[in-house]
Amino acid sequence: MKTMTSSMCFIAVLTAVTGISSAGEADVIGGGLTTLGEGRFRIDATVLHTDEGWDHYVDRWDVITPDGQVLGSRELAHPHDTEQPFTRSLTLSLPEGVRVIYLRAHDSVHGTGGKEFKLAVPNRD
Repeated sequence: MKTMTSSMCFIAVLTAVTGISSAGEADVIGGGLTTLGEGRFRIDATVLHTDEGWDHYVDRWDVITPDGQVLGSRELAHPHDTEQPFTRSLTLSLPEGVRVIYLRAHDSVHGTGGKEFKLAVPNRD
């Protein structure tokens, strides 16, 4: 028992000193796209992340093309510690030739790197 307690204390100290966090990368786990007309769309992203207050939280999500071009971003002004997962929207004009978009989240510690969500862009006819 003494060894286990010592190990747990060491891990707690190591975490505090190195800033190791239990929250991983932010994942986009769902999304939606609504046509508004004239090339404009409402884009919804559902994000999952173990926000840990102001030190580690999802601070934005991006709309990107398959080749990585960022078409727009939704800035998130505060942590969502008690609201997981959460959904936010963005209204955006999409270029005519874009047929697929990806939603990608960004957190204040890891940057980007979690799961992305793919959406097909409907025809504009």
